[in-house]
Amino acid sequence: MVPLIVIRPEPGCAATTAAARALGLDAAGHPLFAIEPRSWQAPLAGEFDALLIGSANVLRHGGRGLDALKALPVHAVGETTARAAREAGFAVNSVGSGGLQGVLDALPPAHRRLLRLAGDERVPLVLPPGTRMDERVTYASVPRPLPPELAELLRAPAIIAAHSAEAVRHLTAECVRLGLRRAPLRIAALGPRVAQAAGDGWGEVAVAQLPNDTALLALARQMCQDPWR
Repeated sequence: MVPLIVIRPEPGCAATTAAARALGLDAAGHPLFAIEPRSWQAPLAGEFDALLIGSANVLRHGGRGLDALKALPVHAVGETTARAAREAGFAVNSVGSGGLQGVLDALPPAHRRLLRLAGDERVPLVLPPGTRMDERVTYASVPRPLPPELAELLRAPAIIAAHSAEAVRHLTAECVRLGLRRAPLRIAALGPRVAQAAGDGWGEVAVAQLPNDTALLALARQMCQDPWR
């Protein structure tokens, strides 16, 4: 079986790696990013109807600025983010399952003044008619050099789970810097935007049916069991 390599930041890296191993995959976690908080100032909560949150890292690293916004309901991209919001003291109004754009499109009519809390790398969104959205960056994903043990793994065929466009771009740059051949390596991408960022040169770039970890691991499992589809 071809090994699966997970490169997303912690704690997501450990969670995805554990879930992959539970599926019987030969999975290894090597985070290529560290999450760091960013200084930010919360606006007045009364200027908004709700919060739009696309990552649990917002809640983990948002700091004291979050306290001023706890009167606002949260629309979360998925259950992990929703759980982090509840643990931080927020009321969760809705939970998505297929990306933040779907959450945005399904918002109730009363929630048209939105505050999006996000990282420095975030998916662009199309606002529904009559909706206004401000943004605040609460954290950043800081790239790390490819560690020697991961570089060694990438000298043989492998599947790489790519959760973000930023991650796959950084991985590409590191492969070029270290002279690693990408043709034996295949990308399991969380969504089309991630696949597009991967570019050419990989043995294969495949996209999960839905932008969530369950669908991504289902794709990775298929790719690992079928070395060259």
